[in-house]
Amino acid sequence: MKVRAALSAREAPRPALARAEIIDKATRGRFEAELETALKRKSSHEGKLGGALRAVASLSPALRAKMTDAAATMVRRKSFSRELYVACIRSVAEAEDRHVAGLLRAALSSDEAGGNAALSAACFSTDPELGSILAKLAGSRQSHLAFGAETARVVRGESNGAHLTSLAPMIKESHRIALCVELFVPLARSGPPALRAAPALTVLRGAERHLGRWLVLAEVAARSGDPTPLAEARALGAVGPSSARAAWSLVGWALSQRSDLDRPATSAANGASILVSRSPAPETRPTVELVSRLSDRPSADRDTTFLFRMARAKVPSAKPMLEMLSKTLPLGDDVAVRAALCLAKDYGRDDLRSALSEVASGPRREELRGLATAALWDLGMTDRALELALELSNSKVLGNVAWATLVRAASLRGMPRGAHDSSLVGEIPFRWIQWGWLE
Repeated sequence: MKVRAALSAREAPRPALARAEIIDKATRGRFEAELETALKRKSSHEGKLGGALRAVASLSPALRAKMTDAAATMVRRKSFSRELYVACIRSVAEAEDRHVAGLLRAALSSDEAGGNAALSAACFSTDPELGSILAKLAGSRQSHLAFGAETARVVRGESNGAHLTSLAPMIKESHRIALCVELFVPLARSGPPALRAAPALTVLRGAERHLGRWLVLAEVAARSGDPTPLAEARALGAVGPSSARAAWSLVGWALSQRSDLDRPATSAANGASILVSRSPAPETRPTVELVSRLSDRPSADRDTTFLFRMARAKVPSAKPMLEMLSKTLPLGDDVAVRAALCLAKDYGRDDLRSALSEVASGPRREELRGLATAALWDLGMTDRALELALELSNSKVLGNVAWATLVRAASLRGMPRGAHDSSLVGEIPFRWIQWGWLE
């Protein structure tokens, strides 16, 4: 009877999983084969594979089950630095799959606590059994592990933040950089609020010299209702050389977009009520150097994330740089494709639709075809996008297969076409698929 009950418990969820499958069997098989091959032998393109898996994992419970198995294998091997491990454990944790609790418990119980990816995943988990493991880790002699575990406890509502504040001054620069990218970037995007972490974040911001990482730490606090980062940015934007004032004015604008503007906010530091107001669209014209400084990535990466944040808000001062990036035809790289999409969608440059269609259908830059096809979907050219997506489902470039999968899934789900809140070429999938950045 016990065996039958166990089998029934295992089989019960299957109909729900089958109904949730959006990726067709052939495409899912391609991703699973790439995953199995990478487990046997690490590839130099593992980041791109991880990004593609991250982008499509939410569409397929069956694929996530394979990713869970792969993550368990890498936990046993203690391969916590592998990009594939980061992609798998983050994806299954964010989907709250039923097997993730046991996987996280195993990872966090290892000597390295499963790395920052496991600590980040723990922030999103509601499993009560993780509480004792995280509490033990919070007492670790390794300050960065203790800080990551205590951050998870604060986010999960298991700590008042006092211990986190005491740990903050002990964090070395290299660990602060890693924690910012691997732990706080996901929290800044969509994580639960962590107001009790505000004092510790203030300490980290005081030691941070890189504007982009400062902004990430500030956004985590701002999402929780702490108005002090915005006040700091506005104060710093009023002093110093013009280049510094310009950069801080953009930081202040970004934070004002994330703040709770419907009611006065309360400072976590002193309990005072502060009225937060939305900053007007910045008149500062972005440059490559400026937007690189405002990225959470190292400035040497020349990351244009902040430019496209301005473009999503239709800030007029972003248009000249977008036009500079897309002026050479045919469009030569992924940033040019994305800039052309923004100009065509929000800045009245309908002439760039044909340039995007040329990239999507042309064989000269195969690695850009999937991105351009998703851009056509976002522009409302859905019939052409679906036609190209079917063709790209068999592409040798896995990124093209990922973008094609997103287009086909949008069609099957009846996703509104051409709307901002349903855009396929968003910041997160772009970073995952095109650049292999897995945070």
